[in-house]
Order: sequence, then structure tokens, then C-alpha cells
Amino acid sequence: MEKIWKISDKEEEKFLRRKTAAFDFSKFTKKEISELVKKMKEEMIKADGIGLSANQIGLDMSLFVAQVPKIEERGENFVITGQKFYAVFNPKITKESKEKSPMEEGCLSVPGGISGEVERPEKITLEGQDKNGKKIKIKAWGLLARVFQHEVDHLNGMLFIDRCKKTKKSQKEIKI
Repeated sequence: MEKIWKISDKEEEKFLRRKTAAFDFSKFTKKEISELVKKMKEEMIKADGIGLSANQIGLDMSLFVAQVPKIEERGENFVITGQKFYAVFNPKITKESKEKSPMEEGCLSVPGGISGEVERPEKITLEGQDKNGKKIKIKAWGLLARVFQHEVDHLNGMLFIDRCKKTKKSQKEIKI
């Protein structure tokens, strides 16, 4: 786990575009699973990401980590009031709202500051397993729902660039 795989490398892109295998808890000790989650979290934070799927670091397993800041409006300011870390094994989106909204997305596996507007359901229900193999069910909305959908797409071999109408480079990459 030394780097995040990118679509700029043809072999890595081929791997990123494959559906991942189900995570088999019987093949790992609790310690190995905890270490895997810890390393994925470290890699995500090091890359300034808010989500990372296992295949983005070359692992063929259905697992993602996410950590989304909780932002509250206080008067005229926005304040980060906390953040929760998630590690979800074998995730599946089981329910989506009819209401959809567009939002700008980027990806650690799509280099060059490329982003694009993606329309996704505003609310979802995600089911999967925690690091102990226990079934979990999470109702998510807003940015958290978007991150979960983005990461589940990764595990199914899909990238945000497959969903957006057009991509653009960020202002900092264009060097105005």
C-alpha cells in the first residue's frame, strides 16, 4: 500500500475498472483487518481524501474507508464540529431517494485536478459489514451519501468520470 492507483497508468486503470471480490473475513485475523483499515485511513488522509476504496490501492476486495467532516453554520461562519470515520466491508446501496442533486466531484485516482459535476441521489441506505463482520446499516444524506456512492462505484469498477457529462481542470491546476 504505497500509492494510490491512477487511471494514467493503463494496467492500473484496467484494475480500477473491474468489480472487486467480496471481502472474505475467514482469510484474515482481526489484527490483520485492523491493520488494513488503519493503513487505508492513513493513505486516505495523506492524500487529502475523504474516501478511499481498496482497489484504489491495488487490493481486490470490497472495502472502503471514509471520513467526512461535519460542518455546521454558526452565524456567518462555518465550523467543523467533528468527523466520523467509517470502514465498510462488502457495501451495497439498498435504498436511494428519488430526489437527486448535482455536485462537483474529484477523485484520487483521476490525476491532474480533473473534476466534474455528477448527479446522485440525495439520500441513501448503505448496508454492509463492520471490521468484525457484523452487519451494519447506515442511512446517509448530503456529502456522506455522495462519498458512500462514489466509493461503492469504485468497488463496482466505475469512476466518477463515467457518470459526469463533462470534466474540467481545477483552477489551481490550470495555473491562472
